[in-house]
Amino acid sequence: MTASSRTTRAHSFNAAAAQYAANRPSYPPALFDTIEELAGRPLAGAVVADVGAGTGIATSLLAARGADVVAVEPGEGMAAEFRRAHPDIPIVRGNGNALPLATDAADFLTYAQAWHWTDTARAVPEALRVLRPGGALALWWNTSALDVPWIDAQTVRIGRHFGTDKVVDRNGSGVRTALADPSGRLRFTHRRVRWSRHVPVDTHLANIGSHSIFLVHGEERATAFLTEEREHLLSVFPDGIVEETYVVELLVATNS
Repeated sequence: MTASSRTTRAHSFNAAAAQYAANRPSYPPALFDTIEELAGRPLAGAVVADVGAGTGIATSLLAARGADVVAVEPGEGMAAEFRRAHPDIPIVRGNGNALPLATDAADFLTYAQAWHWTDTARAVPEALRVLRPGGALALWWNTSALDVPWIDAQTVRIGRHFGTDKVVDRNGSGVRTALADPSGRLRFTHRRVRWSRHVPVDTHLANIGSHSIFLVHGEERATAFLTEEREHLLSVFPDGIVEETYVVELLVATNS
């Protein structure tokens, strides 16, 4: 993505915040177990800043693990949905390129589905500034399990419909270490956590329809794809319950 298209796609979520909150997948407990293992400390009692918090899917799970968490979110629409759903969790407006946080303020910085929206040349130094010595930067993405045939086929159809590069859309989260920090200042450990959920076909369609590639192309074009996609899904899941399978790509680096 160019800087301009990245900004457009990042901002597209604000108009679809409620759809995002209601239909996007969560994260499995094993993910947070792995974060604690790689960071060498528990989330319970830790000061955590969840950056690019969106509607609070990850933030609320961090709070449930006992973390003292603050959300950082740039988008007005997403922040409004966050406040509606999580009135007891503090949230501040800002982004990873210029964190509105004090130096040495956090034990963890977390980015769920969000690091790829940053400018790493700015976000890496900011992370190191805000993290306390020994603190951990954790980046993760729910990615579709492309070894599942129907998921791979759907990915191909999405790329064909929107005219996007298949490789970019299949792996666009930037999980490779070289993309997460081109400067090489951070030493990431990479883990994968596989999980799945069962949802009605309408929830699945609303989930994929909340992705930026759908939002920036407009309602008419998105609806055309989703209408046709329903028929594909019902041929695979005639009972109308879709099994979504994910691989969470996790990168953790400590501020040593």
